[in-house]
Amino acid sequence: MKKLWLHSVCAYLKLGMFFYFKKIRIHNIENIPTDKPVLLLGNHQNALLDALLIAVYGNQFSYFLTRAAVFKKTLVSKLLKSLQMLPVYRIRDGWNNLNNNNAIFATCTELLNQGESIVIFPEGNHNLERRIRPLSKGFTRIVFDTLQKYPSLDLQLVPVGLNYKDALSFPDSASMFFGKPIAAKAFITENKTKAVSNLKNKIQWELMQLTTHIPEDDYKSSLKRLQELQVDFLKPQEVNACLKSGFKKVKAERKSNTRIINKLFKLLLKINLILPFAIWKLAIEPIIEELEFKSTFRFTVALTLVPAWIMFITFILLIYFGWFIALSYFALSLLIGLLAIKL
Repeated sequence: MKKLWLHSVCAYLKLGMFFYFKKIRIHNIENIPTDKPVLLLGNHQNALLDALLIAVYGNQFSYFLTRAAVFKKTLVSKLLKSLQMLPVYRIRDGWNNLNNNNAIFATCTELLNQGESIVIFPEGNHNLERRIRPLSKGFTRIVFDTLQKYPSLDLQLVPVGLNYKDALSFPDSASMFFGKPIAAKAFITENKTKAVSNLKNKIQWELMQLTTHIPEDDYKSSLKRLQELQVDFLKPQEVNACLKSGFKKVKAERKSNTRIINKLFKLLLKINLILPFAIWKLAIEPIIEELEFKSTFRFTVALTLVPAWIMFITFILLIYFGWFIALSYFALSLLIGLLAIKL
């Protein structure tokens, strides 16, 4: 039943992402070992969507370390745990709660010993900036605690680079790069402090290769220059090469020739989804305090209110006008959505 539940949720999320993103590109998925325990280590720009992309487009069901604050309500907590999410506590959750991580990390050790896959975002928090921030050492504790208890375990570390064209816009596009697996045992040394430092530096460097990394010192000016050059942020290797060359090696993104048609279908989509769109613009979007959560809430609306609204209208048409009109409206709604999002 658990696998059926996970497959069902994954299928629905994948359908939702198909209608939410203009395009999603997955690179080197074969780098994830399927016969060994794995820690997937991703950068964290776009809140929950980062985890959902890995969950939907990874090649196996993974466990996710998730900030404990979202587990406060009992019903939500049960739902999240059924989706293989584990609460992890941060300093902002209170010093007294940090001890709860001991049990969570011990659980991670046992899961890895069972050959499972665990997803961690080692930056420790999310941020829309296109750079890799210093990594926290929480993931290194899981790595070394696991190898200390099970020294023969062939634990693999796979860095994951998540890239978005514009996380605040709709429809957005995303690309995900899986780095080559790294054997965790290679970092074991007698000097624990040095081992932790080496592991953090290695993963940070790998993540910098898989996503756009704009140095913090001149971040704003560099980002503005990249945007003016119209680089393709879905291709981080090209963008990073542009940065290293002093903006001389430039590969601009190909622009669509269907902008006018796209705007027309976007307008039709808003008209068709007038109530969900109004709820989003008037009730939900204005109360979002952190921009990093904008895409997460918008995707939630797309998963819940939008299909409910379309089914409601379809049902009303069925009652008053019959199957043909109802199904015609349903099909037309899907067509408008596809053209508005994919063009």
